[in-house]
Formats: sequence, structure tokens, C-alpha cells
Amino acid sequence: MLTRRVKPRYGAEVARGGHTGEGDMDILRLQHGEVVRSEHTDTNSHREHQRRRRLWKLVVFLGIPLGWIWYRELAGDPVSFGFPAIIRESPELALLVVMMVVMMSMMLIPFIGAGRSPHTLLRPEDSKTRLKDVVGAHGTKREAIDTLNIFLNHETFLNEMGGSARRGVLFEGPPGTGKTHLAKALAAEAGVPFLFVSASEFQSMFYGQTNRKIRSFFKALRKAARAEGGAIGFIEEFDAIGGARSGMGTNTSREGGSGVVNELLVQMQSFELPTGWQKFKAWFTDRLNRLLPGHRNMKRAPLKTANVLVIAATNRASELDPALLRPGRFDRTIHFDLPPRADRLEIAEYYLARKAHDHTLGAAYVADLTAGYTPVRIEKLLDEALVVALRDGRKQMNYHDVLAAQLVTEIGVSHDVGYHPDERRRVAVHEAGHALLAALTGRDVKVASILRRSGSLGLVAHGEMEERYLKTPAEATDLMAVALAGRAAEIQEFGEASSGISSDLAAATNMAAQLVGMLGAGGSLLSLEAAHMPGAGNLVAKVFHDEKARSRADEYMNTAADRAACAVLEHRRALLALADALCDQDELNGDEVHAIVAGAMAT
Repeated sequence: MLTRRVKPRYGAEVARGGHTGEGDMDILRLQHGEVVRSEHTDTNSHREHQRRRRLWKLVVFLGIPLGWIWYRELAGDPVSFGFPAIIRESPELALLVVMMVVMMSMMLIPFIGAGRSPHTLLRPEDSKTRLKDVVGAHGTKREAIDTLNIFLNHETFLNEMGGSARRGVLFEGPPGTGKTHLAKALAAEAGVPFLFVSASEFQSMFYGQTNRKIRSFFKALRKAARAEGGAIGFIEEFDAIGGARSGMGTNTSREGGSGVVNELLVQMQSFELPTGWQKFKAWFTDRLNRLLPGHRNMKRAPLKTANVLVIAATNRASELDPALLRPGRFDRTIHFDLPPRADRLEIAEYYLARKAHDHTLGAAYVADLTAGYTPVRIEKLLDEALVVALRDGRKQMNYHDVLAAQLVTEIGVSHDVGYHPDERRRVAVHEAGHALLAALTGRDVKVASILRRSGSLGLVAHGEMEERYLKTPAEATDLMAVALAGRAAEIQEFGEASSGISSDLAAATNMAAQLVGMLGAGGSLLSLEAAHMPGAGNLVAKVFHDEKARSRADEYMNTAADRAACAVLEHRRALLALADALCDQDELNGDEVHAIVAGAMAT
């Protein structure tokens, strides 16, 4: 059996505690999660070698013509520059030549430019983003840094340890979770060219031009890598060209053709392709070897793999062609998830350090308020809070501004619709019912309002006291009671409910359907969510199609409605106190709601 021999120097020297080379030390630093910035990294050494080669070429190619010009000058026959005599003596001929050149250029330029790579080349100094600006997501960041360090020390990793560097990495996660942000930080830290392109820019209306653009992009990557010691390519919205081919996945309706995916598969294996000069030398060697005896044949120069790292970003990884995710292509997927509270705390601290705010606003408050937010949404929320503060004539935001900005960004701008007095009272009672049940069930009430926002005449914003990822059936029934409390309050105070309960019934129905059809709380452990039923595209429709499940969901709805009716009747004093406060002030913050409920229950 054939086995590959790997030089044992690295492992032996470490075992003996002996001195290791610079490359070895760079590889060892991977365990600390740091970016290698030593001048002895493979990419820096290669870049310095290429710089010296370019200087020698410049000396040779400029030295010969300059020496010839100087020789002519010394010989008394100086070189004269200008147009040929035939053109100087015939202006009509010169004009004709110029017109022909212009016409040929107009015909050829569109065809030449059609297949050019659409990428944008960014140098490290063009980006202000560094790894210190990537906060939170430590596991994701560590994985990306390890990939970068192996990319910078690809030759040491191969020669000393026998490993192969990653060539393709897939960044997968929801929009706004920092995929592009981290890629730009990696490129800036690596100190190599960064070729950024959106996948949709590859697409062309001309047949074959999409594949040609992809080939041009990878050719530019290989050229930059050989000149600079390495290059990073970043393809945004990768699913636009990497969608599954028909018959290889569930996605048979996609933007690109199967030929585009085939081209990507080929190009991801193209990093060993020779340059034009290497092709010429190989051709010349082959022709020369035909004239030489076998034992005198010249050896062709070995091909070196271009040090290229391709990063593709998508939020629909499930729709990619499976062949793209196999070893040797995009064989490493790094997931970007919504930040948990610990990460949101770091993100909030990072942005608050750069934005004007008073002592009432802390990172912990922002972290608690932004559950389910991406890093980009957190930044934009704070920017909107600054706008709210500026509108009030202040140069610093406070926690009230952040809450107001959240309501604006999620629901819409508030405005008074000029209710009829009776209707105003009904809306206040309705929202008071929601706020009362939310407080009684231990929810964290953010705000209660009877001002119109978007399509809603009023609202009660509430959430968990502490961030949690699992929900129990008991918590779901609590939320159903909160949703139906507005209806119960209207029926109790006015004898009937208005059309304002329509969205509440829809929300409660969704929760009842989840209990019965997904969480096994309907008397059966069978999941309707797993069923594929014609005409039943969502879970609620599936529950409606199943008689037993529908009956059980209806029972949950009636139980929640009875619970809400009993609560608003038992705590009618608190309900009316909340309604009176809403009529007077239009909006109540969470502290005011909890204080009113506690005061009414104490008397």
C-alpha cells in the first residue's frame, strides 16, 4: 500500500521542546485565535519575492531601450519621436486612420467588455473594518480566523503538517447577521486583494456570457494571488448562480442554468491552472523534447496552486446545488445566527461607545429590548433613537428614545386619529384588557397605547422577562389569554366586541394550531406540520382540514376566552384604571402599567 511521507521535523521538534521555525510558530498561534501578522507568513514571503522579480523585470525591459536611445544620442543619430512622415504629409490619410480606429473600437469594445469580470477590487487600506469591529459570535469569528491563518500559511500547513488549506467557505445565515462585515474584516487583516462581487452581476442576457464572466472572475483571482501571495474572493447572494440543478434537489425553479453551476464546479478546481507564460514554456519544452533522446529530455516546471480563498454568502443554503458543498469546493459552512443576549450585550456596548447617550441608557437595556434582532438592526435602532432625540431638541438619546424608535421601526409612526369619544373609550378598554392580562401572566409590558400606528388603532407591546428559547404549552395558553383579553374587556363593558378583535383572533388561532398540530398538545403525538396535504399550505389550514385537531384547537380557544373573561371581571378595578389612564395620556410605558395594576389590586 502506498502512503505519503510527511516530514517529521515539526512534530519531532515540538515533542523535544526544540527551536521551531517562524512558519511553525505561526501555525502554533492558531490555538490562540489570533491573526498571524508576522512578516514570515507564506503570503508575505511570496509578496516580497514577487516584488523583487518585478523590479528586475523593470530594470531589464527599461534598461535595453534606454541604453539603445543613449547609444544613438552619443553616435550623433538621435531618436526622433512623432507620427510617420506619410501621416504628417497627408492629413486626409491621418483623418481616415483615426475614423477607422474609432469605428473598430465602437464595434469591438461591447464584445470585449461583455465577458469581463464584474468584481470590485478592494485593497486592505480601502476597508476601515477590522476584526476588532466584529463583536459577538465568538465561535463564528474563531472559525473564520482559523481559516484565515491557514490561508496565510498554506505552504507551512502543507509541508509541515500535510494538510490542505480550505479553498471555499460558505457563510450562511439570515440577512444582517454580519456575513459581508466579517468577510471584509478578514480581507483587511489578511493584507491581500479582496475581490467583491454580487452573484447577480455575473448574469448576462447574452448566451454564454455568464459562464465567461465567472471564468474571468476566477482568472482575476488566480492572477492576483500569484502577484500578491494570496487573494480572497467574496461572492454575495451566492444562491443566485449556485441554485440546485433540476433533478438534484427540491428547487427546480431557479435563476441560473445548469451550465452556470457546472462552470462554478470546474472553476473551484482551477487553482492549479497554468498562466500564459507557463503554457508557453511547457509548449516550448514539449517541442524541444521531441528533438532530444529520452534520457536527455527536459522536465516541465511544476505547477504551483494559486493561494485563493473563495467566500460565498447566502441566506438560502438549502437551495444550493449539493455538488458545490462537496469536498474541494465549498466544503466548510460557517453559520451566522441571530445573536443571543450575551452577544447583543457586546454589540450594544460597541455601538453605544460611539453614539451620544445619557446615563439612563445602558447596554443591558438595549440587549433586553432587542431579542431576535440582527447586529445591523441593533445599530439602526440606535440611529433611529438619535433621530427621536434630535426631534426633541436633544443631542443625547435616552432609553425612552430607544423604545420610541423600536415602535416606529416595527409598527410605524404614531398619530392621533381623532376618535369619537365613545370609540376612544372602547379602544382604551380593549388595550387595557391586553395590558392587564399581560401584567397578570408575568409578561414584561413595554408600552400600552391608543394612538394609531400603521393599520392598528392601538397596541400593547410585551415580551418575556428573560430571554428564553423554548416555549411550553402553558406559556402558549397564557399568550392566547392575553390575545383574547381585549375581546373579553369589550364584551364586559359594552355588551359586545367590535371589529378590532379580528387580529387578536388570528393570533390566538395560530397559537392554538401550533399547540395541536405541532407541539403534540391535541391528544395525539402525530405532527400535522409534517404532513403534505393538498390545499393546506400552512399549519392552520392543516388543522382546519383535520376534524379532531380542529375540535381540540377550538377547545383551547374557548378555554382561553373564558380565562380572559374571568380575569377582567375579577380585576375590573385595574382594568378601568388602565382605561382611564389611556384616555388621559394616550400612551403608558411599562412601569406605569405595572404600577397601575399593582395599585388597583392593593386597594
